[in-house]
Amino acid sequence: MTRQTQEARRLRTFLLALLTLALAGAGTGCASSDDRPRVVVTTNILGDITKQIVGDEADVTVLMKPNADPHSFGLSAVQAAELERADLVVFNGLGLEENVLRHVESARESGVATFEAGKAADPLTFQAQDGGPEEEAGQPDPHFWTDPDRVRKAAGLIADQVVKHVDGVDEKEIRDNADHYDGQLADLTAWMEKSFDRIPEQRRALVTNHHVFGYLAERFGFQVVGAVIPSGTTLASPSSSDLRSLTGAMRKAGVRTVFADSSQPKRLAEVLRTELGNRTRVVELYSESLTEKGKGAGTYLQMMRANTTAMTDGLTGA
Repeated sequence: MTRQTQEARRLRTFLLALLTLALAGAGTGCASSDDRPRVVVTTNILGDITKQIVGDEADVTVLMKPNADPHSFGLSAVQAAELERADLVVFNGLGLEENVLRHVESARESGVATFEAGKAADPLTFQAQDGGPEEEAGQPDPHFWTDPDRVRKAAGLIADQVVKHVDGVDEKEIRDNADHYDGQLADLTAWMEKSFDRIPEQRRALVTNHHVFGYLAERFGFQVVGAVIPSGTTLASPSSSDLRSLTGAMRKAGVRTVFADSSQPKRLAEVLRTELGNRTRVVELYSESLTEKGKGAGTYLQMMRANTTAMTDGLTGA
C-alpha cells in the first residue's frame, strides 16, 4: 500500500467518524441555536426594550451597533439575511432607519412578521411654527422614545407581537417580563417629572443638534427653540442663514445651552457658542443611540436617566 493510499484511507476514516458523531447528535434530539425562535430588531434602543420583554424566551438580534446613527447605518449581507430568517422583525419606522427600511420591507414581502413601533406609539408630526423643520412640517417625527410613556405603549405592543408571531415562547413569561418593565418605565417617568420640576419655566427652552426631542418637549413642558441642523435627520446640513436665524432665536429666548448628541460631531454646536460670544454651553446627550455597556447609556433606562440629569443641570446652571 502506497503512502498516498494510506493517507487517503485515514482521511476517509476521519470524515466518517465526524459524520457518525453528527448523526448521533441529531438522533439524541439535541437542538442547535438554529432551532431557537428569533426576533430581529433594527435600532439598539428598541433592541434593549425588546430584550427586556423577551428575556430568555428567544434569541434577539440587534442590527444597529452602539454609538451608531440610526439615520445612516447600513446592513451587511449577513445582517440582511438575518431579517429574512426572523420570526418577528421589530423596527422603529417613520423614516428613521433610512438605509434599512428596504430590507425590512423585503422581509415583510417574504412573509416575515414585522412591527413598526413608531407608528404604533401615537406619533407626533414636525411643527415648523414650534421650531421644527419647515420642509418636514406635517411629517411624522420618528423619535418617540424620548417620551417614556410612549415607550410603555410600544413595549406592551411588542409583547403582544412576540406572543402572536414567535412560536415556542412562554406567554406567561413574556407577560411577566412586560409587566415588570412597564413598572420600571412608570418609575422613570415619575423620576423625570420630579427632576424637571427643578427647571424654572422660563428656562425650559431646548436647542439641539437636530430635531430629536419633540416628544420629550410635549410630555414634560419644554419649548423647542430650534436646532443646529434644522431637520429631523442628521443627514441634512444647515445653511449660514439657518445658523443666523437660530442664533437670533436663542438670543431672544435667552438660551445659553445647546444639547448635542454624543454620537455626532459637535462642531456646529461649537460654532453657535462662538457666535454667541462663548457664553453658550454645549452639553452632550445620548439622543439616538445607546452606548456599549458601562459607557453611560448601555440601556434605555440608563440613557433617559443620564439625559434627564444632563438636561436639568444644563438648564439650571448646575
